[in-house]
Amino acid sequence: MKIGSVDVAKAAIEMAISSREEERKLEENFKNKGISTVAVDIGGNINTSIPKIVERALVASKRCGVIKDSHVHDGAVAGATREAILQVLSKASGLNVGGKIGISRAGEHLSVCIFMSIGLLHLNEVVIGIGHRSIPDV
Repeated sequence: MKIGSVDVAKAAIEMAISSREEERKLEENFKNKGISTVAVDIGGNINTSIPKIVERALVASKRCGVIKDSHVHDGAVAGATREAILQVLSKASGLNVGGKIGISRAGEHLSVCIFMSIGLLHLNEVVIGIGHRSIPDV
């Protein structure tokens, strides 16, 4: 079965919405299908946390072998993460958020999904954003 961009995006979404307990099982399941995945927690004020979110995505991707240590791969993760941030920013601007980044890759497809809960008094809003990049195998 050929793995396409939709499959990789679905894997990133599943990783982002999973609990820590589910995460390990999902990683193993996706690995058996040929999809590399990683997830990392994020939180804080969205406006001041943007550089930290991109950094966490990059570090997690390299540490878990989703990408190689290459400026092309770094740029793809940073770009897809920024794209996902821009999708959630309109709802979360100026507010505190907590959530998770799910990152997945298979072949030339890379997806980054950000799933967040936005704290607004006792009314929590939920938002999701996803970015995709095509990268060569280096």
